[in-house]
Amino acid sequence: MDDPTLDPADWDGLRTSAHDLLDRALDRLQSARDGRVWTPMPEAMKSGLKAGLPGKGIAHDALADRLSDLMPYGVGNTHPRFFGWVHGAGNPGGVMAEIAAAAMNANLGGRDHGAIHVERQVLDWCCAMMGFPADSGGLIVSGTSMATIIALKAARDRRLDFTSRSKGVGGARLTGYASTQAHSCVARAFDMLGLGSDALRPVPCLGDFTMDLCALRQMIREDAEAGLTPFAVIGTAGSVNVGAIDDLAGLADIAATKDLWFHVDGAFGATAILSDPVRSRLRGMERADSLAFDFHKWLHVNYDAGCVLIRDRDAHLRAFSERPDYLAASTRGLAAGNPWPVEFGPELSRGFRALKIWAHLLEHGTEKLGAAITRNVEQARYLASRIGETPGLELLAPATLNIVCFRYAPVGAGDLDALNDAIVIELQESGVAAPSTTRIEGRLAIRVNLTNHRTTRPDLDLLLSEILRIGGWLSSN
Repeated sequence: MDDPTLDPADWDGLRTSAHDLLDRALDRLQSARDGRVWTPMPEAMKSGLKAGLPGKGIAHDALADRLSDLMPYGVGNTHPRFFGWVHGAGNPGGVMAEIAAAAMNANLGGRDHGAIHVERQVLDWCCAMMGFPADSGGLIVSGTSMATIIALKAARDRRLDFTSRSKGVGGARLTGYASTQAHSCVARAFDMLGLGSDALRPVPCLGDFTMDLCALRQMIREDAEAGLTPFAVIGTAGSVNVGAIDDLAGLADIAATKDLWFHVDGAFGATAILSDPVRSRLRGMERADSLAFDFHKWLHVNYDAGCVLIRDRDAHLRAFSERPDYLAASTRGLAAGNPWPVEFGPELSRGFRALKIWAHLLEHGTEKLGAAITRNVEQARYLASRIGETPGLELLAPATLNIVCFRYAPVGAGDLDALNDAIVIELQESGVAAPSTTRIEGRLAIRVNLTNHRTTRPDLDLLLSEILRIGGWLSSN
């Protein structure tokens, strides 16, 4: 029988194949501005990925070829005309961090090792960036969905004096509040935490798509009078439909007055605190009890990388800490370095996500990252202006941050919803651009999200010219 180790018999061969694959990966990133935005995977390749479980391995050069073959068939978010969803564009330097992380193969569930200290520095930087106290709780997670679950579990448990950890929520009948523009991950968190998604009250929005604080106060009062227990209010810093930022300072005031946990969903918008023109609009976020945001969106760390910050570190710890005998703490040796990250979230096995965040911040610094955000905001205003002056195009919502919602609406056109949906599909399948669709007050909109550091104004000009061309072609057929 061959030596059962997984180390290569030919280290030089592995080195050659790895160097070759690295070159191909960097070539791919260097040409990210070229060619199609999205390329569907060929049917033959899809069929090949239905092969049976391999019993025998393949050589490293063959593996490098297989990996390289996959690279053209991503979602397209590295391309400057990927506009559809709030995806970051990635960062070529991130490849270096991923190489180091793979070599270390660190488990960040706990123990006292270098990777843990890197994550702690990243969390310290997060607190400083977001205006949270230095002694706040925090954790690097997969993204805002997980961060929201962690934050709202701490909120739930603290309201129920942590008895919910063993006895469940029982008949507590807790209620929380978020705007009708809030991300669906908030309702999902209520479901997964045993509160029920109906316990999340959808608060109406004003004309600018921000939460109506008068309606919020009334809903809290009515629920309390009905014997329910309001416990949390969730503000949105950058809604996914239009990029709206709730009145976070006003929400902080209401939360303080009503003794509610104030959580901010800042998935992409929170990082705009690095942008000089946007920062003042996030006033009040620093008063939140918890904040969820992503590095893999507007800061362009490679997927996946999110963060949760919780002001009350003790509440964060009490919501998750549970150390069985085999994870007993120590003041010395590998079992030192307490408390461990596993005591602040549900995962014991955790990859070294913090390394790529740490490396990204070191490589670029917050000033450059903030400037890239500012440019996207300026591009959104430019695009909205172009739409406003172009006959046949109609803006459907204010472009207040980085998202522009509009439609092709020539005089005399028929079913505008079907027409605009067809335009978006044609743009995607042609490879020219990849916007998405949403609905604004019942009307289907072409939605352009700008969170790409490679996007330029000529990309936006091309998008509009293609929409007019395709729209005219579809209308005449």
